[in-house]
Amino acid sequence: MGRKGGGAGVPQRRFVCSIDELPPGAMKLVDVGKFGVGVYNVSGALHAIVNYCSHEGAPLCLGLVGGTNEPAPDEPDGVRRVRDGQIIRCPWHNWEFDITTGRNVADPSRRVRTYQVDVTDGQVYLNA
Repeated sequence: MGRKGGGAGVPQRRFVCSIDELPPGAMKLVDVGKFGVGVYNVSGALHAIVNYCSHEGAPLCLGLVGGTNEPAPDEPDGVRRVRDGQIIRCPWHNWEFDITTGRNVADPSRRVRTYQVDVTDGQVYLNA
């Protein structure tokens, strides 16, 4: 389906699914743009990222979603698990990105593109 009016670069609102089909922890891959966009439910909040790792172009949304480790000097092993369900790990080289911001965990100056998601009358829409 081609874009109507507005020209390139103007976001189009696209239906994704019913909110019931996207419970916390779930993802829907939307066939939009060159690489697609993954729409995620992270603890009840909806977020969307491009299905393209900024490192070497891997299909990012095929990666595992989980948490990440951060230093915790007050704990015996010195690290603690944080942001569970919010971090996606690239399937090629294990680069970690925060789904809610698009930022790389190790180097926040690196990022992947994010998109706005909204819900109207129980229906999820992506603005891409």
